[in-house]
Amino acid sequence: MNHKKLIFAITFIITSLSANPNWSFPPSDQIPAAKQTKPIALTGGTIHTVSGENISGGTVLFEKGKITAVSKSVTLPAETQIIDISGKHVYPGLISANTTMGLVEIAAVRATRDVSEVGDINPEVRAEAAFNPDSEIIPVTRANGITLALSVPGGGLISGTSALMMLDGWTWEDMTLKAPIGLHLNWPRMAVNRSPNAKKSKEEQLKARDKKIQQIQDTFAAARAYMKAKMAEKEKGVPYHDTDVRYEALIPVLKREIPIFMHADEIREIQAALDWTAKENLRVVLVGGYDAWRLPERLKEQDVSVVVAGTQRLPLRRWEDYDAPFTLPAKLHDLGIPFCIATQGGSFMTPHERNLPYHAATAAAYGLPKEEALKAVTLYPAQILGVSDRVGTIEVNKDATLIVTDGDPLEIMTQVEMEFIQGRNIDLSSRHTELYEKYKEKYTRLGLTGKTP
Repeated sequence: MNHKKLIFAITFIITSLSANPNWSFPPSDQIPAAKQTKPIALTGGTIHTVSGENISGGTVLFEKGKITAVSKSVTLPAETQIIDISGKHVYPGLISANTTMGLVEIAAVRATRDVSEVGDINPEVRAEAAFNPDSEIIPVTRANGITLALSVPGGGLISGTSALMMLDGWTWEDMTLKAPIGLHLNWPRMAVNRSPNAKKSKEEQLKARDKKIQQIQDTFAAARAYMKAKMAEKEKGVPYHDTDVRYEALIPVLKREIPIFMHADEIREIQAALDWTAKENLRVVLVGGYDAWRLPERLKEQDVSVVVAGTQRLPLRRWEDYDAPFTLPAKLHDLGIPFCIATQGGSFMTPHERNLPYHAATAAAYGLPKEEALKAVTLYPAQILGVSDRVGTIEVNKDATLIVTDGDPLEIMTQVEMEFIQGRNIDLSSRHTELYEKYKEKYTRLGLTGKTP
């Protein structure tokens, strides 16, 4: 936007506010929860530990944000706040492993999108630093049981590093559970568009594809040379090398300290990406992985896990069965390939991350065992993201990040009645509940409550 347009936009806003002094930005009543100050015990409900057997009529005790006891019978400390949840269910908080949460508010409004940087190579981008803790989408999402979301940058070839964010807090620093989780790389499309309407010829498409692959290879080659040069600086006679933040961001990947999250769906893309990562000796997590089930031995050989990017989507090819996306998790499970279930990600999906449990439910309806579907949005994403020592199950010494429901969280009729993130009791109101109360009152005043058309 040039200066004239910017000045015009600011003038327009000021004029509009002057004309309507009662207008204001929509207020947000969401106040981050206070830290846990005394022990809390959830008693009488069914505890779904995920890592072991369910405990009927059990007790979960947590202090200072950590689970200290999970059992049928627990000795409670003095001043424990006892919450009777008889007839209810306790589950670990759900984890969404492929989102743009906090980076996008309204996809159609450019000023609310901070998901990608200009250019193709941006390994230094950190999702957590751009995360908006005041997003109205966060309360809507956590109200359906999602307590943690992997915030993923997008755009270009190398997009930057993701961060696992807790969905409550004052600042992005408060909300970051772990960062960086991994470096996100979008492998170029390998197929050629042979349609008569294609804008580029076959040769032009192949040239453009090869150029992108070369960009990736050149970037990593330069980063390896940079890392070697920086490590050699301590030696006598070796000159100092200026710091390059892009290459610095790649060093943890080259050292295998964090994985590459490789975004690829089609089999040729996956094969090419795995060939390259094997040559570079990198840790890999495959995101999307629509054709991953076609390469089981290759995935096992390179110890690759798959983040299934949604089940509620259309088949990739016209000739495939309608339920191909629905059955992908079941195929991966039967083949013994580690996986978790997420959504498709991207700006459009951000307001719909609350539907994560229903992606798992679809997989359960199409062949994935029910207990595996639950693990696919709790334990398995925690393992893939490297935080299973803290979240994903209900066990002693783990974070008290859990939900209390009136039924199975994968069922659409189930309500999340309570939620805790590191022991903090979370407000479950949201823009959705505010609108519900508003229009409920409208129809009450009209005398239409309880009447059917």
